[in-house]
Amino acid sequence: MGDPKKPKKKWESPRHPWRSDVLRSELLLLGQYGLRNKRELWRAKAMLSKIRAMARSLLSMPVEKRAELEAKLLGKLKRLGILSEGAVLDNVLDITVENILERRLQTIVFRKGLAKTPYQARQLIVHGHIAIGGKRVYSPGYLVKRDEEEEIMYAPTSPLSNPNHPLRLSIETTLAPEAKS
Repeated sequence: MGDPKKPKKKWESPRHPWRSDVLRSELLLLGQYGLRNKRELWRAKAMLSKIRAMARSLLSMPVEKRAELEAKLLGKLKRLGILSEGAVLDNVLDITVENILERRLQTIVFRKGLAKTPYQARQLIVHGHIAIGGKRVYSPGYLVKRDEEEEIMYAPTSPLSNPNHPLRLSIETTLAPEAKS
């Protein structure tokens, strides 16, 4: 069954960790998405790898065998918002790690303008100021489903739910010039 103190590892480190091009691209993604460490990036890469492996195995199956499994995989990816509604199995192989990182709660909070930076978005989530449908979510790595995206807001009991809170005013004044240009 396994030791509950030692959960199963959900990431895979790179095979060649000291390649300069890989290090540079990883560092760029860490800053762009406000990730805490490379393990968060590796977790997204591992998820992408599993999704693509599933798609490759489905493509190798006969059409009558793969229909149900293909529908499940495409349905899950469409619900998560990683694929568009008209996508087919071949489109799964075109998914990048950025597509997965864009669906993280931390990124969506930043993109919606609830925080100035991805790092501030992370802090607001961890401190319990962000809610999805009125329920607080404390995990910045939570993958937001497409139908939950409109429900992301400040938590009702958070001081930030007040529109006159100093932090909200500073966010609005920072983002206002960008919206005008």
